[in-house]
Amino acid sequence: MIRISPSILTADFGRLSEEVIRLDEAGADWIHLDVMDNVFVPNMSFGQSTIRDLRKVTHKTFDVHLMMYDPFSYIEQFAEAGADIITVHPETSTNHHLHRIVRKIRATGRKAGIALNPATHHSVLEYLWEEIDLVLVMSVNPGYGGQSFIPQSLRKIEALAQRRDRLNADVSIEVDGGVRLENIRQIVSAGADVLVTGSAVVNAEDREAAIRELREAAELGETDRRRKV
Repeated sequence: MIRISPSILTADFGRLSEEVIRLDEAGADWIHLDVMDNVFVPNMSFGQSTIRDLRKVTHKTFDVHLMMYDPFSYIEQFAEAGADIITVHPETSTNHHLHRIVRKIRATGRKAGIALNPATHHSVLEYLWEEIDLVLVMSVNPGYGGQSFIPQSLRKIEALAQRRDRLNADVSIEVDGGVRLENIRQIVSAGADVLVTGSAVVNAEDREAAIRELREAAELGETDRRRKV
């Protein structure tokens, strides 16, 4: 099932609760929350307290992407704040192995995801497919919204989808970065089933119409993919 997960990174941070309510009402499936510490990526966003406040205004799935130097030390805090899915990067420079971080996420009762930067090979997942619920393909370099989709990401999405299918793994493939109406069909056709959209939805005058159009295009991509199988 295709899911649209708008990111609030380009939203008005002075009115975040209102922005999340509007995205909920517009038909978003999930809400994508980018947590950045200005160390792992060159930008800073928000933390657990903001997520805790936003949890009060919606029951939508909180899709929390931790772009942090040390995610391991904060897993419980983000789980308690209201995260439903917690996604981390394999490149985090701590003394905690990726498998241990994933196990810690699962121990909180939350779903676990792994994010792959543009140059990160998908082979890092080889012994983790049974442990995770989601793989996030970064189709831009993380840190800022509004960037253009990196075309080579399509090859990675296809490779991940093929590996997932061979293993019969119950893992969602999410794509974040430059996802727009013009390319969403191609992205879904490659194998993605969760689409993170930023400016394409948040900056739209009619967010409900924007989500509806993205979903319709994504469904065409899903049809294309079934025809290829």
